Amino acid sequence: MGLLDNLKARLGPAKDKVSGLAQQHEGKIQQGLDKAARTVDERTKGKYSDKIQSGTGKAKGAVDRLAHKNDPGAEGGGTSTPPPTP
Repeated sequence: MGLLDNLKARLGPAKDKVSGLAQQHEGKIQQGLDKAARTVDERTKGKYSDKIQSGTGKAKGAVDRLAHKNDPGAEGGGTSTPPPTP
């Protein structure tokens, strides 16, 4: 068994636990991401709004993939555009 296989075997249970937590608290995580994005956008006076919005969308997509990885059809491979943050 190679180093990479050994590492994957050890991280498997942790990934399952993180997935379960993401599924259980998905709404709170999404709200926290929105709040952090608004705060950073306000503090930078909107200078990096497009980058903040892009990063927030990617983070939300990652949380969504983690939370729904065991759902049938979850491996769609497509990306969706996140709604704009006010």
